[in-house]
Amino acid sequence: MIRVRVAAVQAEPKWLNLSAGVEQTIGFIEAAADGGAELVAFPETFLPGFPWWMWLNSVDWGEEFLARYLANSMTTDGAELRAIVYAARRKGVHVSLGFAERSGREVFMSQALIDPEGSIVTARKAEPTGLERTVFSTADGSMLVCDTQVGRIGVLGGADHLRPVVRGRLQEEREQIHVAAWSGFTVSYGEDKDSGLELTTAASVRYAMDSAAHVLAPVAVVPVSGWEVVDARVPDRRLLRSGGGVSRIFGPSGLELATPLAEGAEGLLFADLEVGLARPASSRIDRPAAFRVPSARVPRREPVRATLSEA
Repeated sequence: MIRVRVAAVQAEPKWLNLSAGVEQTIGFIEAAADGGAELVAFPETFLPGFPWWMWLNSVDWGEEFLARYLANSMTTDGAELRAIVYAARRKGVHVSLGFAERSGREVFMSQALIDPEGSIVTARKAEPTGLERTVFSTADGSMLVCDTQVGRIGVLGGADHLRPVVRGRLQEEREQIHVAAWSGFTVSYGEDKDSGLELTTAASVRYAMDSAAHVLAPVAVVPVSGWEVVDARVPDRRLLRSGGGVSRIFGPSGLELATPLAEGAEGLLFADLEVGLARPASSRIDRPAAFRVPSARVPRREPVRATLSEA
């Protein structure tokens, strides 16, 4: 049995500003390591933030945000990821990071698991939800699970926790620590905000109990204030209202291991886990291969503006 200190991020992303988001991510890595954490987990698509404009009914908004989102998504061979890997190596911490991955003209919902030696494994979400597919592409069905110095870690994004087949495939791997990365949520006016909080919490608790694993559930803060949206036909009517969520850390019994931060607050949630010996895992699962990227710092730059070409 070993004791592992972990941290779950609860913060508002730097919407559509990749360079600022990388600096923010490195800041949380440094703060987590300074707090004694050996693993820090970020929400789904934390870089450059989840594309909440998908809920809007305006074609103009959609085209503008899609171009900006593509321009500010991260590549696996770019300077931005190298800078994050460098921070993980320098601070000696494992990092679970959700990001939008740009590959050509496609964008994928990806997760990366970085170890303190600079090795990185990434996996793309195989089947984004119907609405998510208006922005993100589908991918293969590889699962992100790795043996690390702090135990066997698995990572799964958001709505995949509501899909029994996907959830079951990863649970066959006998994880000891599971990262349930949530993108937060926002809702249209008139909808029940609390239902989202209850759903994400219930899914994380169920995963912990079903898999007998510790669960880190980082959640993004979504105040909407950074990109206030109103209906162009009725300027006084707001289309979206603040949501977000609360990051949690659960033990294998489903009980909370740390007092959550207040909803809307930004910071790190710490907990100490008691991790036992790894259990035999299934050999049938498809795992992405690990690779290394050269260490480097990323220069500060302004977000790239792009426009869609006319057909």
